[in-house]
Amino acid sequence: MTLAVADICHRKAYHDPNKIRSILREWGRAYPYAGYGSLFDQWLYQEDDRSNPSYGNGAAMRISPVGYYAHNEEEVKRWSKAITLVSHNHPEAVKGAEVTAMCIFYALHGKDKAFISSYARKAYQLYPSYEAICESNHGHGLEICQISVPQAISAFLLSNDFESCLRMIIAAGGDCDTTGAIACSIAEAYYKEIDPKLIAFSRGILSSGGEKIRTMLRTIDQDLSAASNRGNQ
Repeated sequence: MTLAVADICHRKAYHDPNKIRSILREWGRAYPYAGYGSLFDQWLYQEDDRSNPSYGNGAAMRISPVGYYAHNEEEVKRWSKAITLVSHNHPEAVKGAEVTAMCIFYALHGKDKAFISSYARKAYQLYPSYEAICESNHGHGLEICQISVPQAISAFLLSNDFESCLRMIIAAGGDCDTTGAIACSIAEAYYKEIDPKLIAFSRGILSSGGEKIRTMLRTIDQDLSAASNRGNQ
């Protein structure tokens, strides 16, 4: 779904709920075994425009491309809300997606951890230590924005580099594929360096998904390279 959101941004479809819905379903139906939640899985195969009153953490897990494609804070907020509402229309899902995308945007544009922490604390109570993140995973119902987003942001803030963020959030357990996606998307934007071996490994797995994915990866590279070149002019 992260690639679906990148596709929405690439096509500039973020102003049109029908196009957003169509692109998300196109990608979801093309890759039906990606571990979607039950409500989202049902939504993928609906033929109408109904959304779900869901605050599932998938809303935040997929939203990272918005932080890269948007040009300013207002676009981040507007695009993340539009993309989220078509499938997750609960306020907590909208908040989780927006806070995630804003943290990425701020990290990408040079804000320090103190700034990002101050921003995130307006929305969530963050965790002061790795042990506190682990403790928050005790119980049920972990797959929601209210738990996953503050866990992920906290892991990023406690990290020293991309890999330490990745190791910390995975070791903490819980719904760690989702929290890992959220935390590491912020860490990548902030640290701007990832071990080339990790990149090659990840791209190898993604590329095995077929030409649709390989084409989208090339498109993202081209879009972000063009944006970087414009910023340096």
